[in-house]
Amino acid sequence: MSRIGILTCSNVTQDLGCSSINCLADFKKRGGEFEVYSNDEDLTLVGIINCPGCPTLTGPDKLIKRIRALTEFQVDAIHFTYCIKVLCPFKEKYKSALEQTFPDIKIVVGTHKSALTPEAFREKIKGLFNQEQKTMVDVILKKA
Repeated sequence: MSRIGILTCSNVTQDLGCSSINCLADFKKRGGEFEVYSNDEDLTLVGIINCPGCPTLTGPDKLIKRIRALTEFQVDAIHFTYCIKVLCPFKEKYKSALEQTFPDIKIVVGTHKSALTPEAFREKIKGLFNQEQKTMVDVILKKA
């Protein structure tokens, strides 16, 4: 049996409302990066946790603190979501820090397969982040 944790991108989940549905579907079907697990092996999803956001002066320390919440429940592997794999400029730094801090836990960059190329996926996500959005300032100034 393998016990799996998933790390999601907080920008994608919180700002764009991703529910990790594709990650969970491939987890269940053993698709994408979950193909490495034998069909005879039981997979348990221990939990899903958001990345604390792009690093500041603390670097990966905040991430390590968050991941510890999963490691306390004996995970065998932590998968970075597809969005982290394709979008995050810090993924290798994060992967390295987690591997050093948790040497007995396998760190996998990726979850599901995508019908889009990484370049097309990045462009679509960039478009979502850059679309016009009303804010509280618009309400206060009665522009909305």
